Amino acid sequence: QVQLVESGGGLVQPGGSLRLSCAASGSIFSTRAMGWYRQAPGKQRELVGTITNTGIAILVDSVKGRFTISRNNAKNAVYLEMNSLKPEDTGVYYCKLLGSASWGQGIQVTVSS
Repeated sequence: QVQLVESGGGLVQPGGSLRLSCAASGSIFSTRAMGWYRQAPGKQRELVGTITNTGIAILVDSVKGRFTISRNNAKNAVYLEMNSLKPEDTGVYYCKLLGSASWGQGIQVTVSS
């Protein structure tokens, strides 16, 4: 089973930026699509975006133009670059190996002044 570990979260002011990383174990990482999800307090977990194994990324409308997903298969890592952050981006962010039950433990992102 693939292990996923997120890092890079924290507290940032509105308009600021953060870069989340997700490190994966296992050799299948480079052959699989990955997803980033988030869960705001009191709300259901929602999709932020996905990236294919070849690097084609799709983001949901609410973050399009502000967030970027990328990956480095040589490092078994996927990234979520978040710019122009808004308070409504606050939540726990998770990475996921799509098509599997493998989730990261989640990392807190708080956007507040």
